[in-house]
Amino acid sequence: MKGIFITLEGPDGSGKSTITRLLSEYLKEKGQDVVTTREPGGTKISEDIRTIILDSKNTSMSNVTEALLYAASRAQHVSQKIAPAIEEGKIIICDRFVLSSLVYQGIGRGLGVDKIKAINDFAIQGVEPDLILFFDISPEIALKRKTRRNQGDRLEREKLDFHQKVYEGYLSLIEIYEGKIKVIDATKTKENTFEQVRAIVDNLLEKKKEE
Repeated sequence: MKGIFITLEGPDGSGKSTITRLLSEYLKEKGQDVVTTREPGGTKISEDIRTIILDSKNTSMSNVTEALLYAASRAQHVSQKIAPAIEEGKIIICDRFVLSSLVYQGIGRGLGVDKIKAINDFAIQGVEPDLILFFDISPEIALKRKTRRNQGDRLEREKLDFHQKVYEGYLSLIEIYEGKIKVIDATKTKENTFEQVRAIVDNLLEKKKEE
């Protein structure tokens, strides 16, 4: 059986990193071979690109450059790490994937969802997630969670209206991915949020066994 590819999406500070860790631990306890990764990043080349994208000093970066760098990082990530793990039958848990680019660059930056989808379709070469978990929480609350721990990277430092536009973009694109996106109420406690995720992932694993 080929592997299972799960991606986590949502506003910065929505708890994706914490749930990634908890889900990985849970699945490993069940005997699953799990790979956790993130975007932008996941490989040496992709992490180098991440550093450029998120460096708060790079204020002159054009929106188009930003979008292409995300796609380039993703292409390397898929080729070197995600696709091989799927072929090896592993479960891949990835913090962000294409949906992030569609909302952050396509909608937030105003570059257009269709254009961003086109460059990312080329980057991922047909590798699509089996499940997308969207962590639903207002950007205002999520950013307070995030920035109270640090000053935030270049994107996190954007004004609230940018993050609000991104959040609304997520909601508008849920319909496009109907059936593949599962909405998680991320306003709850860490434990409650994880229980929502666990139930959905357990259901996916049962379905995969039956195929």
